[in-house]
Amino acid sequence: MARQSISFTQPNDEWLKAQVDKREYSSKSELVNDLIRQARKQQRQIDWINSKLERAENSGFTNDSKEQILIKSKSMLNG
Repeated sequence: MARQSISFTQPNDEWLKAQVDKREYSSKSELVNDLIRQARKQQRQIDWINSKLERAENSGFTNDSKEQILIKSKSMLNG
């Protein structure tokens, strides 16, 4: 495992310590790694959605742009 030295703002450091104190995680390193895993998973989902939107846009099925489809989708999800 690669060792890194990183700095946190005071509020972020306090939040990290609180999570460890609540025994949600055994260490700040474990928590940061979990946050990175979550961000990577979210990015994969975003990339998948973008590829679907691009494919739909290029198929001629719609004349809406990716941005327009995304706005419509969000409004439908939020009711």
